Amino acid sequence: MYYKSIKPLIIDESDDYIFINKPPFISTLADRNDTVTILSLVKDYNDDYQICHRLDKETSGVLLIAKNAEAYRNASIQFEHRQVDKTYHAIVDGLHQFKDEIIDLPLHTTASGYVKISHRQGKNAKTIFNTIESYKKHSLVACKPETGRMHQIRVHLASLKASITADETYGGNPLFLSAIKRNYHAAKETEEQSIIKRFALHAKSLILTDLHGKKINAEAPYPKDFEVAIKQLRKNS
Repeated sequence: MYYKSIKPLIIDESDDYIFINKPPFISTLADRNDTVTILSLVKDYNDDYQICHRLDKETSGVLLIAKNAEAYRNASIQFEHRQVDKTYHAIVDGLHQFKDEIIDLPLHTTASGYVKISHRQGKNAKTIFNTIESYKKHSLVACKPETGRMHQIRVHLASLKASITADETYGGNPLFLSAIKRNYHAAKETEEQSIIKRFALHAKSLILTDLHGKKINAEAPYPKDFEVAIKQLRKNS
């Protein structure tokens, strides 16, 4: 889908901040392969506004934008000191009953951009996982990253043998209806498509303190593809 403005993406707004629900398949920052990014939409909307953090291109969900330099600095300090409360939802392969499952494993980004666990070269990374729902062969998991390393949630879940569904980079499998639906018959001579065509990760909520010392938060509804995937998993469990 082509986006012309961030206006329809706004979920909440204050004097200093805007929360948007970033769609999947759009880069947060400048990308040589894309003319339209969240950054370009923000700058078209107001050149003074700044994006406070980033989400992977395939990840959907809450993204924070600062309206002025002071608000940007305030958010940056909180991100740096791990005072921003972030919750992601992930659909993962397999049945898992995580209850405050803490993964504290250092991560290293290789030259190719692949992230791996490395006790020798890695930077500390910590995530807490809780299962929200279980289906037939999948689980919906709440993920709370305490650090903000690249691909952190994806690699930590893979370390638990709970790779994010459709995240082929880190061991996830496509979500085929034939794998979850009883007596499924595919149309002849057509290749079956995954129900969700990206890794199933969504930034659900974000909480931080504003310039007046007040807690502000926003929650992002699931985009259509994530919602459809959960609907099919529930229906066929």
